[in-house]
Amino acid sequence: MAGKKAGARIEPSFAGAPGAMPSVRAEDRMVAHDKGRGRGRKGARGRKPKRRGFLFRAFFRLGYWGVVFSLWGVIAAGVLVAFYGAKMPSAHTWAVPDRPPNVKILARDGTLLANRGVMGGEALPLSAMSPYLAQAVVAIEDRRFRSHWGVDPLGLARALIENLTQGRVAQGGSTITQQLAKNLFLEPERTLERKVQEVLLAFWLEHEFSKDQILEMYLNRVYFGSGAYGAEAAARRYFGKSAREVDLREAALLAGLLKAPSRLSPARDPQAAEERAQLVLEAMREQGFIGDRMMAGAIAGPEIDAPATWTGSEHYVADRVMDALPALIGDVRADVVVETTVDRDWQEAAEEAVGGLLREEGRKLNVSQGALVAIANDGAVRALVGGADYGRSPFDRASHAKRQPGSAFKPFLFLGALEKGLTPGTVREDAPVRIGKWRPENHKGEYFGPVTLTAALARSLNSVAARLMAETGPKAVVSTAHRLGIVSDLPANASIALGTAEVTPLELTAAYVPFANGGFRPEIHTVTRVTTPGGKVLYERKPQGARRVVSAEALGQMNRMMAETIRSGSGRKAAIGRPAGGKTGTTQNARDAWFVGYTASLTAGVWFGNDDGAPMGDVTGGSLPTLAWKAFMEAAHEGVATKPLPGADAAPAPQPGNEAAPMATLDMPSALDARPVSTARAPRPPAEVGAPRKSETTLMDIILGQ
Repeated sequence: MAGKKAGARIEPSFAGAPGAMPSVRAEDRMVAHDKGRGRGRKGARGRKPKRRGFLFRAFFRLGYWGVVFSLWGVIAAGVLVAFYGAKMPSAHTWAVPDRPPNVKILARDGTLLANRGVMGGEALPLSAMSPYLAQAVVAIEDRRFRSHWGVDPLGLARALIENLTQGRVAQGGSTITQQLAKNLFLEPERTLERKVQEVLLAFWLEHEFSKDQILEMYLNRVYFGSGAYGAEAAARRYFGKSAREVDLREAALLAGLLKAPSRLSPARDPQAAEERAQLVLEAMREQGFIGDRMMAGAIAGPEIDAPATWTGSEHYVADRVMDALPALIGDVRADVVVETTVDRDWQEAAEEAVGGLLREEGRKLNVSQGALVAIANDGAVRALVGGADYGRSPFDRASHAKRQPGSAFKPFLFLGALEKGLTPGTVREDAPVRIGKWRPENHKGEYFGPVTLTAALARSLNSVAARLMAETGPKAVVSTAHRLGIVSDLPANASIALGTAEVTPLELTAAYVPFANGGFRPEIHTVTRVTTPGGKVLYERKPQGARRVVSAEALGQMNRMMAETIRSGSGRKAAIGRPAGGKTGTTQNARDAWFVGYTASLTAGVWFGNDDGAPMGDVTGGSLPTLAWKAFMEAAHEGVATKPLPGADAAPAPQPGNEAAPMATLDMPSALDARPVSTARAPRPPAEVGAPRKSETTLMDIILGQ
């Protein structure tokens, strides 16, 4: 230690030691010191050293922490997936739920009348749909649909950037597969749990099904607005055609709806729908589905005029079918096909016959509604129109609205009189009459004196009808009406002779069918067969015999009488140039106007009025109803051979007493040309029909059914 200052610090040294590390150089220590002081770095020779790039260090740190956060994000995502996935049933139990059942309703020629069910249309194979439809949906909704595995990271990133840029949710990042998963399995709530489950289900769908199968399920279930679920329902709803037939422009419009079905519906905002369709066309061009020429042609096409609601009179038929279906096959749990009796051409003719008159005359004559029913001789409903416009009012007035038939009810009264021994030539006095406190009057107060029953029915004379009712009794009238086909309860009172009991157009028309088919009452029906889409028969109507309800003799007499109504009576405007019979009806204050008529092939009934019972203008059974009936029957009888009415051409059997003239003269127009006698000129006071007679039951007792 000699030669050293006492207390001096000795630095350790590794110099010369085996494997020794070089000692720290002075300049390095100085740099460290200087760095602590914030000085510039210089080498031993006073040279300033190179400085590491600031940007390099910043990017390095950003990358480092990005990796760290990404790893933690993956871990967090994994935890979330595991947590929410654990709440879901085992994947082994997952299955695509059945599509809600569709009822496909066909006309008698096999063409589609309507679809019924939650979806509003049947499911179609992807191969059966227009190819433009799938292309348009993929182009606008999921351009990488064919390449991703259920989730599209690029699409998610693009949507995120777009939404951040615009400060709102402008784009969605969900794939078609994710949307299908949501529609099939999940509620529409927006939660993290639901989104995680959506992704898991999308992965499962991609694993279990092909791309075409996924696209087919999507197009058959997705909502297109206006109550239409699936491409077939949407095409029918907006274009009146099948999804098999939609063109490029229509396909683009349908695909454009998926972003906001209710807001973009062409039935609600045609301009917005068209603008969106053009964006779809541009997307299709960008992705090579179409070329410039096809796009230009589609844009230049005619505007699409979509109805505001489901419309068309065939929907009245469809509703009637749905009412009948449970009794035929029970609850509908799967798709079914229903074959009906309705003739599509006749249905369209019936719709135009009623709707055309309402459009032309409705406002002027204060009439807002109409109904028409046509029934074949075997009871098959060939056409049924339940109102002016199904879209505005789906209530079926033909089947469910009960209204007073007025004089259209008189044939049951006159038939009962014939069955009690009277004849078409029997004479009764047409003059003012009083039954108790009831004093029925003829239309416009005109009276004709002595008239035959044929003339009384043809001219719809109320006084004669009241006298016949007094003779036959109201219970007999009710019994006759029920026997022929009226199903409503009917009060057995005096006024029933003039049709004050309420009935539906369908049942009144049905009760005239025996006059057309030879005197038999058939079962009224609309459905002939129900099958599965694969052809398995679930129900098939068997031929059924009809019982005779009118004798051949009485039938011939009635048909000659009611033919006179069209030939020269109140139904003259219904003449169609072939044998036909019928009866007009008008209720008090013109609240209801009817005409029910028939040929040897078909029976049809027409009603006009207002739902609230408001009086119409100058409307009677001989005006609008006869015109509508004629228009329909002429269309329905095109190409149909002319036939005489059953029994109308047979020689009448001679009947003693009360005939005003031989039957041969009754078909002559002169039989109805007697000069009317007004009420003011009546040569005698009203007959007191209800006055009692000595030692006899009073007529009032008969009238009241006592």
